Amino acid sequence: QQFIINASQPASDKIFDVSAFEKFLNDKIKVDNRTGNLGDTIQISQVGSEGKIEVVAHTQFSGRYLKYLTKKFLKKQQLRDWLRVVSTSQGVYELRFFNVVNDEADDDDE
Repeated sequence: QQFIINASQPASDKIFDVSAFEKFLNDKIKVDNRTGNLGDTIQISQVGSEGKIEVVAHTQFSGRYLKYLTKKFLKKQQLRDWLRVVSTSQGVYELRFFNVVNDEADDDDE
């Protein structure tokens, strides 16, 4: 199974550290209920320089678990108020900014 987390949008704005996130995943992903037990079953790598992380699992692995860990990392970095994790297709997650609606702009239309 192959999962991709696309963090190119926040990484290009310099608010998301992709290498720190990769290290976080290496430290936190559990295999057989133990952290730091990745071995050959799960490989985590950065794809290119545009802020994508690829997780290749050779055992049963849940995409929801990856989403959960991503949210946990965002909370730890205090970015959870600005970024959200969206699944764009099967096995692909993307970090997007919340759409901020400006109230003053709406008043001008009336």
